Amino acid sequence: MTESAVMASPQTLAVEAVDAFDRYPAIGVAVRASLLRALAQSLRNNIQSLVELADKETHLGPTRLTGEVHRTCFQLDAFADYILAGKHLRGLQEFANEAPPPTGRPALELTAVPLGPVAVFAASNFPFAFSVLGGDTASAVAAGCPVIVKAHPAHLALSREVARLAQQVLAKLSLPAAWISLLDSPGTEAGAQLVMQPGIAAVGFTGSLRAGKALAGLIASRQRPIPFFGELGSINPVLVMPAFLSQQAPTSANALADAMVQGAGQFCTSPGLFIVDDSPRGDAFIEALANRLDGHITHPMLTLGMQEAFDKQLAKLAGWSDVRMKTARPPLPGPMATTPTLKPTPTLIEVSLAVFVANRELQEEVFGPYAVVVRVPSSVAGYLAALAPVEGSLTLTFWAVPEDASIVHGLLPAAMHRAGRVVFGGVPTGVAVTEAQHHGGPWPASTRPDTTSVGMRAIERFLRPVALQSKPHWLMPQR
Repeated sequence: MTESAVMASPQTLAVEAVDAFDRYPAIGVAVRASLLRALAQSLRNNIQSLVELADKETHLGPTRLTGEVHRTCFQLDAFADYILAGKHLRGLQEFANEAPPPTGRPALELTAVPLGPVAVFAASNFPFAFSVLGGDTASAVAAGCPVIVKAHPAHLALSREVARLAQQVLAKLSLPAAWISLLDSPGTEAGAQLVMQPGIAAVGFTGSLRAGKALAGLIASRQRPIPFFGELGSINPVLVMPAFLSQQAPTSANALADAMVQGAGQFCTSPGLFIVDDSPRGDAFIEALANRLDGHITHPMLTLGMQEAFDKQLAKLAGWSDVRMKTARPPLPGPMATTPTLKPTPTLIEVSLAVFVANRELQEEVFGPYAVVVRVPSSVAGYLAALAPVEGSLTLTFWAVPEDASIVHGLLPAAMHRAGRVVFGGVPTGVAVTEAQHHGGPWPASTRPDTTSVGMRAIERFLRPVALQSKPHWLMPQR
């Protein structure tokens, strides 16, 4: 990609994307599939250099980043398979019925068409899977939409390199360069300008609640409103059941501790709230969890701003008399706190049910290796009381055994009401890319809880249903 193309304004990029969409209003499924596969192969061909570049910017480690590249390639290939099978189209056909109304009807065929140019905001914490060629881009391209990606400042150099590779692929396939373009600006103003461009038909966003609400407000003020698919925040409760605590060794808490610190706690599905039976067995579980956390050394967070926000939250909690610090290491940084290499301290705090319910700040996501433990009576009512003030989450996890069935049955409706994915056993980190997957949830997990940003159904965000009535037989089938 040339320097002039890299630094193009939001207005220029939007105009070029609209022009490409107008000139190629229906790039065929076979061409789109070839593009997706070629993009995946380009990532594979350059995996070593891309991972090295990503690690310098994000500190996420070669192992994690290599796995993320493979996941990104899998997504691209999976969308190619999906559209070649025609699954992205509604595929619903009803034959004419000559009976009198209301039974009688004309022939109807339900299909879908692409919305148009899509603005995608790359996420900080997934420099491949939720960035330039990540799931939002893959699903939009699969749908037949040009994409303008707003690069994230946490990995600008990587974004530029991946965008350059994408341009090479587009050129080889003789497709418009504007089909995948990069808005290369570290500030917020360019992104705000982008979502206001008249040609933009939808916006995909993964980021903070504050930034997401600001974008949602801007988009709502447009003369022509458009869909805003935002993933904004999630505390991801884990409910540890009484009988589970009786039957499992305290060291089973290790899995939760490891999930908490994975990626320095910078996962959208990182567990941030543990609701635990108030009993000696619960005490042992929490002690094991805290001991495991004390043994972890994290890597630096993605940006200094994220680290400062994490430290600020911990400093505020340190002054609360009702908060019990369970991890042994001091949560606040020393005199070298302003250095970019500072690593966040894994932190676990414990509060009573009454304190948790009364304090809004304890119920919100803290981005980093941090979680709140709430102690509750071993009853449906106790767990429900802790869940009551919790807003929507991407996930909610039950740790339970068969003897907990009555309590879990009593809690399941509330769990499904609050989360897009309910997990039984294991940890919520890690999201399979499948057709049945749902990565979304009630506000603030998602601005559109009826949609997913992971899995094959993510393509539905960028398609618009169209009913064809009494389509004549001499028209070729549309794919």
